[in-house]
Amino acid sequence: MFKKILIANRGEIALRIIRTCREMGIKTVAVYSTADAESLHVRFADEAVCIGPPPSNLSYLKISNIIAAAEITNADAIHPGYGFLAENSKFSKICQEHNIKFIGASPEMIDQMGDKASARATMMAAGVPCIPGSEGLLKDYADCLKTAKGMGFPVMLKATAGGGGKGMRAVMKEENLQTAWDSARQESAAAFGNDGMYMEKLILEPRHIEIQVVGDSTGKACHLSERDCSIQRRHQKLTEETPSPFMTDKLRKQMGDAAVKAAEFIKYEGAGTVEFLVDKHRNFYFMEMNTRIQVEHPITEQVIDYDLIREQILVAAGIPLSGKNYFPKLHSIECRINAEDPYNDFRPSPGKITNLHAPGGHGVRIDTHVYSGYSIPPNYDSMIAKLITTAQTREEAISKMKRALDEFVIEGVKTTIPFHRQLMDHPDYIDGNYTTKFMEDWKMDAIKEE
Repeated sequence: MFKKILIANRGEIALRIIRTCREMGIKTVAVYSTADAESLHVRFADEAVCIGPPPSNLSYLKISNIIAAAEITNADAIHPGYGFLAENSKFSKICQEHNIKFIGASPEMIDQMGDKASARATMMAAGVPCIPGSEGLLKDYADCLKTAKGMGFPVMLKATAGGGGKGMRAVMKEENLQTAWDSARQESAAAFGNDGMYMEKLILEPRHIEIQVVGDSTGKACHLSERDCSIQRRHQKLTEETPSPFMTDKLRKQMGDAAVKAAEFIKYEGAGTVEFLVDKHRNFYFMEMNTRIQVEHPITEQVIDYDLIREQILVAAGIPLSGKNYFPKLHSIECRINAEDPYNDFRPSPGKITNLHAPGGHGVRIDTHVYSGYSIPPNYDSMIAKLITTAQTREEAISKMKRALDEFVIEGVKTTIPFHRQLMDHPDYIDGNYTTKFMEDWKMDAIKEE
């Protein structure tokens, strides 16, 4: 087992990893930018190393500084959390070259599944259902137009190196294709340094349902059932729940088996997520694979009593899995609490938290790194907490979430707490009748009126 793990991340996920390491008797090293000097992950780690100024490219994305921090503290492993360098094959390879275990996917695995066109081809070879689309990357606009006409509109243009909704364009008719092609390529080039595009048939009003998988060094994998992530805004998830109110036992087994098949086909090692789009007829299609821990992993932990961070560490240390698939025993919902103004187009709201009261009680979990007096820096993602409620039924989990949101007080900055509270009262949400178009149909001015 590892003696010391450096956490190459910040905020709540860094604190989350530190807690599991402490329970396992493993020492931890926090890295931080000067903007995060007062963050809780710095206070709770056994050691802490400043790796640069606030901009991410000079701190949390600066591989040389992170490797130097690992070497001077004698860390024998690095956990990247999510975001930043978690799916960076170069970082994974450099860790290997310095004899530091990267608690995540291998460089080859990250490259294979991180490139969307390559991942799609791999999954087709594995026999996993995929959305009809282009054969590899589109060569030019002429190829793009020919492919779109061949499969019929509407279509979805996607950046092969994409993530977080960047480089994605839904195109409903031919006259909009040229503009979408140009803007998607420009956005992808600016965000990822890669303007490669591919195309898929657009699945109208789908559910976004992902399957949590874990694979070990022997090539075996298991799944931990699904999470429904369909409540999104601009391809950014807002809430998640498990089990999905849309699933049937038959579909859950089919999708779980497909996800395990995908993981074992590529001999995946570590925790990962196989993401699917599911149409209204419950046909499911592979969308992408995330080769890291997910923001929404706590709801899976809650419904099957399973520490995913611990499992990541055990698998990275070479300990094989039991091979058992897991199915939810309870119902769990996560609301992402962001420092954003939901009444002003979700504009970020950094600043000092002047007062904070966190909810508690049975079935309530909060993952956060903030506290009263903490200053939220403007340099990073605006998520400041994850509120998770768990109960015997979905109805009880929603009631518990309403109560917890009513108790949750954060003053000094705007947050998305009011948005989530009203979402929990929305009739379509209560009925489980929602798709990825939910936020488009529920306009922000409707929230104001309510």
